[in-house]
Amino acid sequence: MPTNKPNRLDESRKQRLTETGKILTALQFGPKQRNETAAYTLLALLDLRPDVPWEDAQAPLRGITPVIDFIAEAYGVRYAPNTRETIRDDAVKFFVEAGLLLRNPDDPNRPTNSGKTVYQIEPSALALLRKIGTAGWTPVLNKYLASRESIKHEIARKRNLARVPVTLPDGSQVALSPGGQNPLIKAIIEQFCPAFAPGGVVIYIGDTENKFVHLEVERLKSLGVTLDSAAKIPDVIVHYTAKNWLLLIEAVTSAGPVDGKRRKELKELFAGCKPGLVFVTAFETRRVMQSFLSHIAWESEVWIAEDPDHMIHFNGERFLGPYPDVLPK
Repeated sequence: MPTNKPNRLDESRKQRLTETGKILTALQFGPKQRNETAAYTLLALLDLRPDVPWEDAQAPLRGITPVIDFIAEAYGVRYAPNTRETIRDDAVKFFVEAGLLLRNPDDPNRPTNSGKTVYQIEPSALALLRKIGTAGWTPVLNKYLASRESIKHEIARKRNLARVPVTLPDGSQVALSPGGQNPLIKAIIEQFCPAFAPGGVVIYIGDTENKFVHLEVERLKSLGVTLDSAAKIPDVIVHYTAKNWLLLIEAVTSAGPVDGKRRKELKELFAGCKPGLVFVTAFETRRVMQSFLSHIAWESEVWIAEDPDHMIHFNGERFLGPYPDVLPK
């Protein structure tokens, strides 16, 4: 009798995998999005084991690693830790785009590239999948498919509400993904630029969700710069036209200040640039700056958002001298 138990479990696993593949087909996913990995991923995000009926499907919040752990424990299929990107790119990404999954519903402001990112089955999709095997499946499926675009539109609307609006010097706007360093980038554009590069043109803004959310290619070319998409571009690039300086700004919340190595990299990356280069590291607060202070490169600048009217110059003799309030009367 005990020897039959593994066989029954294996059969249950195979049957559940086959069912899930058929369901993904009914949901109109293409061959690449209804493969074995996609099926296991959906089952993990429904917390559905082989012997649990579809009507008992749940909606846990799960990241990629917990998904991998669930698949291994419930279905005996082990994905290596370095396959996280495969699961994300081959399954989760398409499910999110189709509105089947929600990304970070518990915290819409969580950065796109956060290690704490979690996913959850969308409520109307959960209600649909709980109907599998019942007489109500077909009519509910048809209703769901007919409303899929409106579901996606509503998800996108809620996601856009969490985005960070940034007003450029010319009055136009750019919307950045929520969280991470983007609130600091907003401060750089809206506070640093008017104070220290008035009349400047914002040429580039990087975003974790879209690396080229704002890029003026032709203006860069006119300044003698062509950037490869694979290059490690600074977070913000501003052309201060009055001085003909190109400001290369790194927004630092947890890593990436302009240290000696980074300054050298940027100097090489912008070697053909016609304007002079200015290297700036931006922090949100002095407290954040403290842990990076020993790494800041000489011949660079530091700007702190909580003290937006001041700059720290790591420049030595160029700025040595009395300030106006202490000049002889």
